[in-house]
Formats: sequence, C-alpha cells, structure tokens
Amino acid sequence: MSRESRYYYEPAAGHGLPHDPLNAIVGPRPIGWISSRSAAGLRNLAPYSFFNCFNYRPPIIGFASTGWKDSVANIVETGEFVWNLATRPLAEAMNNSSITLPRGEDEFAFAGVTPLPGRRVKAERVAESPVNFECRLTQCIQLQTAAEEQVETWLILGEVVAVHLDPALLDEHGVYQTAAAEPILRAGGPTAYYGISEQHRFDLARPTR
Repeated sequence: MSRESRYYYEPAAGHGLPHDPLNAIVGPRPIGWISSRSAAGLRNLAPYSFFNCFNYRPPIIGFASTGWKDSVANIVETGEFVWNLATRPLAEAMNNSSITLPRGEDEFAFAGVTPLPGRRVKAERVAESPVNFECRLTQCIQLQTAAEEQVETWLILGEVVAVHLDPALLDEHGVYQTAAAEPILRAGGPTAYYGISEQHRFDLARPTR
C-alpha cells in the first residue's frame, strides 16, 4: 500500500470514522485497576485503560484520568493507591467497578470483590487479584496540548513500594509467567478486550555488536 492511499486525518479536525481509532491502534493496553481511599477513609475502585509502567528502579507506574475523578481526588489527598492486576476471571468484576457511583459508595461491594488492607499504604487491595502493587504518589500532572493549553486529563505517577504476588505465577526458576495470570487488556472500541496466551508468545534477544 502506498502512502498516498492510506486513510489520513488530523485529530483536531475529527477522524470521520464511526469510532475514534486511537485507542484501538495503541493497543492492547494494560488496565489500571486502581484502588484508593479518601482522607475520610472512603474506599474507591476503578479501572483506567490508559495505564503502563514507566521506570524500573525505582518502579514507577502511572495512569491517566479524563476528568478529576474520585481516584485522582483520593490519591492527591492521601498520596497513596494500589494497582490490582485485572484477569480474565475478574473481568466482569473489573467492568462492574467502572460504574459511576455517588462519592462514598463502595465499588468493592458493588463489584463483589474483597478489600484487603495494604502493608505500606492505607488503600485496600483486591484480594481476588493475583498481583497487587502498593504505590505512593510521585507526581500528578495535568496534561496540556502542544500549544500549552491545559486539558481536563490528569496523569498520576506512583512509586511501587510493595508487591503482593501469587507464587503460583512463578515457575520452578522463580520467573514470573505472564500468560499464567490470564491478564486482560483494553483494545479500543466500546467493548473490546483481549487476553494473552503462550500460543501467541515469541522471543527476541537484543542485538549486540
């Protein structure tokens, strides 16, 4: 296909398609299933599809929230949150936790998952999730355009200070097995998710000179 025959659009002018392809092209993406607690002690649990890991040492993860939602408000108030791995068995619970409830209503209860206290932070973790990262806020950044105009989206970055990991996900050599956890990933469109399997794995070694 030549460059001239490709579909072209400029986002500021609209894409002209039934659904914005951006979050389908940049995908699949890990899910930021974020639990937090307000300064008053109210629990919150919500999934965010703009999530990833940004640094090894110290480990730093982050998610972006379109709008100043309860998760962002809680994290800025307390400086703490927990990331919980969303898996195929927990997909419906994760999706249920995306509901918009009045501030103070418990998404843990609505989603039917069990809160467990953190060891380094006060925010609870999802007991049914096989991996939890306890995090301390490092930065809350309001995003802006190339013209330096602020947009109503905030990037939360947090340092992972404690990890809870189901040992069943480690092989006999102690290596974490990604596919064994059955993680689910967001892939654009109003309903699309994907999974990971060993059948789709391939390995590449970094080149050396």
